[in-house]
Amino acid sequence: MTRVPLPDGFLRLPIAHRALHDTAAGRIENSPAAVAAAVAAGYGIEIDLQLSKDGEAMVFHDETLDRLTDETGPVNARTAAELGHVRLKGSTDTIPTLAQVLAQIDGRVPLLIEIKDQSLTMGPTDGRLEAATADALKGYAGPVALMSFNPASVAHMSRLAPHLPRGLTTSAYDPDDWAPLPADTCARLREIPDYDATGSSFISHEAHDLNRPRVSELKAQGAVILCWTIRSPEDEAKARTIADNVTFEGYAAPLPA
Repeated sequence: MTRVPLPDGFLRLPIAHRALHDTAAGRIENSPAAVAAAVAAGYGIEIDLQLSKDGEAMVFHDETLDRLTDETGPVNARTAAELGHVRLKGSTDTIPTLAQVLAQIDGRVPLLIEIKDQSLTMGPTDGRLEAATADALKGYAGPVALMSFNPASVAHMSRLAPHLPRGLTTSAYDPDDWAPLPADTCARLREIPDYDATGSSFISHEAHDLNRPRVSELKAQGAVILCWTIRSPEDEAKARTIADNVTFEGYAAPLPA
């Protein structure tokens, strides 16, 4: 399977985690305001996708509305139009579609898209969110890359958008952190066995686990190593001894001169 390399911007520009969010400033994670701030600062942007009831890719991290809005219940129980009227807590923004965010960024900075696991078991998915993602990206000319914790999602993207770079979001997979995901599933995913089968060209790995031998092995084989989530200059300096770039939040990561 052909690997598509990451564009240079994904290595040069620090990547703002869920865009350049700052709750105190009214910029909520994955919001249009956070996206605008990241573009203005010249950072790359990472966003998350969930699926609406009517099959639209929505820029939102959680499976439910409860944490980030005053509404409750699953994101996938509401249409894109309904979600577009749900206000994000502490903000005047509402939940955007991927198409809206793509129009907002308009190719000005690199965009790293994480497709959230729709199976809730890291197993096979029905492909609806992946198809919606590929559809929204048709004709988008800016630098973009796709990733997911779920290898099945990345495999879908290898068929639906084979021209776009793709990778795996990876982790130490501590079973306590990932419950109720079964321990044997955690053990399998921990060793990143699906890198070659998905035609990945990068991983985005949990920062405190960058010393894992499998990460070094993949780097030696030519994989680009990104990492999540860096929250201080000190942690960034440490991560960059292994990682090619960082996904950050909560501080102003330095931009290249």
